[in-house]
Amino acid sequence: VQLVESGGGLVQPGGSLRLSCSVSGRTFDDLLMAWFRQTPGEEREFVGQILRNGGTTYYSTSVKGRATISRDDAKSTAYLQMSSLKQEDTAVYFCAASTEYYTRSPDHYEYWGQGTQVTVSS
Repeated sequence: VQLVESGGGLVQPGGSLRLSCSVSGRTFDDLLMAWFRQTPGEEREFVGQILRNGGTTYYSTSVKGRATISRDDAKSTAYLQMSSLKQEDTAVYFCAASTEYYTRSPDHYEYWGQGTQVTVSS
């Protein structure tokens, strides 16, 4: 199973971005999809997730109201849209996939992308 993220880069504070995560090698609509982020020396932080079968979403308090996760099962792709970006959003963002129905623990995600750097700076 391969997950490939795209869409990271340098963004000004207050700006927005959209990350994409393309999945291959597994039936996409069987997967719980999530986004995590990580800064140097810190543990991987849950950002949000989108369930299969209807796409209910859950977000961390740090991004709630600023993030939207969506999925296009026909394209085997998940998305993370973030707005009103802050410097503290700077991190490497990872998409992840799990065969579980619902979990926020990175330990329960079997598949990971390589990560994409998001830097929020003026």
